[in-house]
Amino acid sequence: MDWEAFRVSLKLAGWTAAILLPLGLVLARTLAFRRVPAKGLWEALVAAPLVLPPTVLGFYLLTAFGANSAFGQAWTEVFGRPLAFSFAGLLVASVIFNLPFAVQPMQRAFETLPTDVRQAAWVSGLSPWRTFWRIELPLAWPGVLSGLALTFAHTLGEFGVVLMVGGSIPGETRTLSLSIYDRVQAFDHAAAGTMSAALLAFSVVTIAIVYGLGGRVGRRHG
Repeated sequence: MDWEAFRVSLKLAGWTAAILLPLGLVLARTLAFRRVPAKGLWEALVAAPLVLPPTVLGFYLLTAFGANSAFGQAWTEVFGRPLAFSFAGLLVASVIFNLPFAVQPMQRAFETLPTDVRQAAWVSGLSPWRTFWRIELPLAWPGVLSGLALTFAHTLGEFGVVLMVGGSIPGETRTLSLSIYDRVQAFDHAAAGTMSAALLAFSVVTIAIVYGLGGRVGRRHG
């Protein structure tokens, strides 16, 4: 078992979920409640990572993060190290390719909220911010948990984008999925099988726990 790669995978998944929680809530709530110009286009952009081949998305991200791009050069000047083939670059890429997994379940949850519930909260004197915290978020929480679970599990198993953007630097960008690939290439099928089983079990248990908590919260507010 490559515990170092497993640690990198958990770190990447944890940070990705933590960043996409507030970002996903803002995007999901905006798309669900507001009249956004060209809403279909924005939803298509959010969903694009679902249909793009991971290597294609990884190529474009690597090009954007590279030393020849304006963004890559600006990053290097500010932080003193390149964005490509670093954990920071891998995290930015992870946030982008996991965007639909976080936003779409949250958006669907917000869209199911009755309009009269929000209006009743406003009539009762609650500000939009307090309405969000006390009414909208508790009712939409199962969808929020689903988005976080999908994001976490998908990050653990992602391969193409991780390889393109992060490479396979031990202790920094080498995740468990890359370690499995390396073991298969070395014909070490026993080690690859052990790591694959561990990754599968961890992902399933994580999703089951989160969905179980989401079901309890949903019944409590139902």
